[in-house]
Amino acid sequence: MNLKIFLLWTFLQYVSSALGENGVLKGEDEGFESTDTEAVHGRIKYNMRKSLDLDQEGCYLQTGKKACLEECGFNSTSKTIFIIHGWTMSGIFETWMHKLVSAVMQRENEANVVVVDWMPLAQQLYPDAVNHTLAVGVDIAKMFDWLQEEHKLPLENVHLIGYSLGAHVAGFAGTYVKGTLGRITGLDPAGPMFEGVEEQKRLSPDDADFVDVLHTYTREALGVSIGIQQPIGDIDIYPNGGDVQPGCALGEMLAAAGNFMEVMKCEHERAVHLFVDSLMNKEHMSYAYQCTGPDRFKKGICLSCRKNRCNNIGYNARKMRKRRNSKMYLKTRAKTPFGGYHYQMKMHVFNRKQFDNADPTFYVKLYGGHNDTGNIFVVHADPIGLNFTNTFLVFTEEDIGDLLKIRLSWEGDSESLSSVFKYIKNSFWNWNAKAAKPAKPVLEIRRIRVKAGESQKKFAFCAQDPSKTEISPGESITFVKCRDGWEVKPRKRLPM
Repeated sequence: MNLKIFLLWTFLQYVSSALGENGVLKGEDEGFESTDTEAVHGRIKYNMRKSLDLDQEGCYLQTGKKACLEECGFNSTSKTIFIIHGWTMSGIFETWMHKLVSAVMQRENEANVVVVDWMPLAQQLYPDAVNHTLAVGVDIAKMFDWLQEEHKLPLENVHLIGYSLGAHVAGFAGTYVKGTLGRITGLDPAGPMFEGVEEQKRLSPDDADFVDVLHTYTREALGVSIGIQQPIGDIDIYPNGGDVQPGCALGEMLAAAGNFMEVMKCEHERAVHLFVDSLMNKEHMSYAYQCTGPDRFKKGICLSCRKNRCNNIGYNARKMRKRRNSKMYLKTRAKTPFGGYHYQMKMHVFNRKQFDNADPTFYVKLYGGHNDTGNIFVVHADPIGLNFTNTFLVFTEEDIGDLLKIRLSWEGDSESLSSVFKYIKNSFWNWNAKAAKPAKPVLEIRRIRVKAGESQKKFAFCAQDPSKTEISPGESITFVKCRDGWEVKPRKRLPM
């Protein structure tokens, strides 16, 4: 067995058996044990980057040594960005660190970009690494306290970016620094030993003036989730529900890498790559929408930007006042640029003849001013409501421009494989009787109302031929913008 897989399996087994219901180690009322802060001093390096290439030695800051600030060219009037890694099995910086450092330096070429290297404390058994996070965070806080005293560093210009365990390290730094940090970004903060614990024992909204969190791996395995599931920031963004990330499916990753470890790594690291994407693709930003949960979002109900209900994700996220633990969702592409386009579609499905065998699955093709889509399967977890208004979320990977028309088609239960088996079964039991084939169901759809999430524009689409609003399985209807208009321009522009 691959050593990495064995270690990960051992880690999951250990954590799942060691964790109690409240998410802390059994028998430890105070949570995890914290390492003596003096014992870790000197084992943490602050590598201030001058080159995009991490293989080239940087310049090291040391608390209390003023000469280091001059040697490294530290500028207290510029932004200061600390990047903090998480638990590691290799003991070396992984490829995501190179990409993130490079993207930050290109976007903020005047900033002080510092990599917090706590490898000697992170390359241990996972519970031991967890027990070091508090001491590492306190050490970072001491660095900022000294920079304030020595260099009049304004904390509002400080941004900590922490991945996995590094997100909680950033939280501890924010807790213990004298003052309030400007921003902390948690990139899929670690779940084991942090899920469900008190705010002071993990990253929380009080650790900075603005705390934003990306959750990309919240799926449980052996009773624990690699990334934390609960909202722990001012805004908590769950791309693709925080569950399966496009391009990270088991079959795809095993075919590409032949290593189960890569499947888990793909989803956990996706938070980093989404953040890098937000730095590098400023003209193609992704938007997330506030919603109470992933199921409602998948129904297309939550695409409003009113009252700060939508936000940019990643580096471009905006602080929202008077709000904590605001859960936001979006769908993404499988690769960079990750941003796509969300549409809410509402349509009343008439079943005037009360066909019992109508169980529709809808497909739409969108025609736009720039491009057209292929046939898009309309995802719906619940059965389509007949003689009801249904709401769907439709996602496109490409910008098709202004939506001009929609082609709608559907398949019924009679076209599905399960229906074929049902028919064969009924025929077998009624072999001496001639089975009557049910009549083909007919549904009627007169109008489709559409709201574009990214532009916030609303339109109504009517059947191109008003006399043909009925549709049977395998047929299609084309809808064009209704003559009566129903176009509503957005009340305000999306955040930039």
